[in-house]
Amino acid sequence: MIEVYLQRHGIAEEIGHGGKDSARALTTEGKHRLRIILRRARKSGVHPELILTSPYKRAVETAELAAQVLNCPDAVQQTRALAPGSSPEAVWTEIRAHKHAGRMLLSGHEPLLSQTAAYLLDAPGLRLDFKKGAIVRIDFETAGAAPRGVLKWMLTPSTAA
Repeated sequence: MIEVYLQRHGIAEEIGHGGKDSARALTTEGKHRLRIILRRARKSGVHPELILTSPYKRAVETAELAAQVLNCPDAVQQTRALAPGSSPEAVWTEIRAHKHAGRMLLSGHEPLLSQTAAYLLDAPGLRLDFKKGAIVRIDFETAGAAPRGVLKWMLTPSTAA
């Protein structure tokens, strides 16, 4: 059994003049809201053995906060598979490469995460309103060539409060 938690990064600062999208950090409000969601996830039994993240600053900060709140020190690894412009197939390849972890949280961006959820569930027409900070749990019996996931739940900022 493999448990995969997809988490969208928290609220990030706007791009400054001449700034890079990849360097945008979480805001104070973004960190606060993430802590609320992550505490609720912890109470629901979320305890990943591995946290994979996009290399973009806001996703890395989200992953590091998840590691702290979910008590998973030294679990964070960066991967380009979760960067904007990647594909759901690349994300599945990354999941399969780490299937031994059993439970993993992936921190990334929209629209990649909602596209990935649809792909993992073999539901190409699925549309998700993936709010910042939201977490989706998808379980897998095996990590075969084609994903056959089962949606277990979605935790949004409004349901975590």
